Amino acid sequence: MSNTNYRFSFGPWNISEGSDPFGPEVRPAFPHEEKYALYRPLGFEGVQFHDDDVVPNIDSLSPDQISRKASEIKTVLGNHGLTPEFVAPRLWFADQTVDGGYTSNSATDRQYAWDRTKKTIDIANTIGSKAIVLWLAREGSYIREAKDAKLAYQRILETINNILSYDKTIEIWIEPKPNEPTDQAYVPTIGHTIALSYASADHSRVKGLIESAHAMLAGLDASDEMAFALAHNKLASVHLNDQNGLKYDQDKNFGSVNLRAAFNQVRILEESNYDGFIGLDVKAIRTQRGTPVTDHLKNSREIFLHLVEKSRNLDTNLIQQYRDARDYESLELYILKHLMGV
Repeated sequence: MSNTNYRFSFGPWNISEGSDPFGPEVRPAFPHEEKYALYRPLGFEGVQFHDDDVVPNIDSLSPDQISRKASEIKTVLGNHGLTPEFVAPRLWFADQTVDGGYTSNSATDRQYAWDRTKKTIDIANTIGSKAIVLWLAREGSYIREAKDAKLAYQRILETINNILSYDKTIEIWIEPKPNEPTDQAYVPTIGHTIALSYASADHSRVKGLIESAHAMLAGLDASDEMAFALAHNKLASVHLNDQNGLKYDQDKNFGSVNLRAAFNQVRILEESNYDGFIGLDVKAIRTQRGTPVTDHLKNSREIFLHLVEKSRNLDTNLIQQYRDARDYESLELYILKHLMGV
């Protein structure tokens, strides 16, 4: 088993403003710039960024203004002892990305997406991050006939190669998701991600970021998805959370719905000596009072660490005996009792 001392990360969006899409504001907004001071006391070192988390109103600023603002954030991170894990281009809010950025039918919109991506890479370099994340949120369709799907995949691969050419050191971490906001996304699973990686001009710099809920939305087991990426040495990071069925992306606390599934995610990371950040992409319960609300982050980290101990205390010899005997009933009972502490 691993002796890894895990490092944890989250994004500023995980401390929400408390707005409920189906009702009134539940809790007051918490100022964005004050969130950095919360990381270390909660046990977190890494910060996940969108480009406009670093540089608000990015589309209205000049290159020099973007660079200055990014430099300011680098200083803030240094003052708080924080590491920028990655920067992601937010290509789902702009008018030009309503029908996709890289796969839009509009050449003008595709150019906007590429220009925004270059800004993201420059920001990542300025704040000291080695990676950008591509969550291909709107790269898909609502009806199949809306786009040429084969051409769309070619355009995504072309974008990946353009990024690799634009910056010779940056890593690309693709975060797959099967749906939402699109009905059908073009890169729905880690298998699609790794296929794109191997087809790219430099597959060593194209990896995957697996979110638990995204795998579940695809009807897949998150631990198996992680294992597949790890087998190819392409698991760059994880976003751990939980999901109550095949619904919208819920970002529930890690282990809060299916503790055994959470345990198996921890177990595969442990057995594979995973040494990347443990990202927690969890949201506070919509009706939770208070500001700032951070218990969902603290609690998810605590559950992860409890499951690390459960994983490290497994009787691996007994497990192997059950496997050799093909006695999976006894193996299952052992796992359940181990998780229950009996």
